[in-house]
Amino acid sequence: MAWINEISEQDATGELREVYDELLKSRGKLANILQVHSLNPGALKTHIDLYMHLMFAKSGLSRKEREAIGVVVSANNQCAYCVNHHYEPLTRYEKDQQVLSTIRNADKLDTLDDRLAGMLQHAAKLTTDPHQVSAADVQKLRDLGLADSDILDITLVTAYFNFINRIALGLGVEYSEEEVQGYDS
Repeated sequence: MAWINEISEQDATGELREVYDELLKSRGKLANILQVHSLNPGALKTHIDLYMHLMFAKSGLSRKEREAIGVVVSANNQCAYCVNHHYEPLTRYEKDQQVLSTIRNADKLDTLDDRLAGMLQHAAKLTTDPHQVSAADVQKLRDLGLADSDILDITLVTAYFNFINRIALGLGVEYSEEEVQGYDS
């Protein structure tokens, strides 16, 4: 599953067993990207808490928008694991195949509705050219009606996916169609 040793569900004990049990109870199964943290259960728990807050807590960003940011960031980083993992839930919120294709390819984002296009273009720039992001870029988001709290959430979700993409890519975390699908929301 990855290039480093991992502790399987069957072999987990102590703190790791507790974390795995909670994941299995809440999500129905254990994602490979989480199992790769098994040698450091504290980091795994902190990672899950951050993910759950950024993706599910109350926010001015919809679940669709947060998943779309995840897919665009991951596509820009060429992280197939995360593109596939977050494209699947995105399809629950977006039914237009052209929009889905645009997001999945992180291409022609300007063809999307203004709010989504602005968010995704900002996330892409923050991913590929973070040193080029300026106050003018933040103002463009405000001009689209986004509050500063929304802009913070865009930045946090973008940063999270850059973080997790590097874990997946840096440790060779693999996915299969079976592993990508069937999580409880």
